[in-house]
Amino acid sequence: MELKEAFGKALKSLRTEKEFTQEKLAELSNLDVTFISKMENGKLQPSLTTIFSISQALGVKASYLIEKIEE
Repeated sequence: MELKEAFGKALKSLRTEKEFTQEKLAELSNLDVTFISKMENGKLQPSLTTIFSISQALGVKASYLIEKIEE
């Protein structure tokens, strides 16, 4: 599995675990909802800044999100 696909799978898993919609996550992380969707579908690879924005919006450490990618 490619890194961007693994990130997308981890992101979607964590987002649904937190019961966030893509719209809510986009709003809280100051990202566009289509960007969230493309990341979850493995079409875009996020920057480090984006990873930190998303993890902050989800209320987790960036390292936790990275750990989810490695699983």
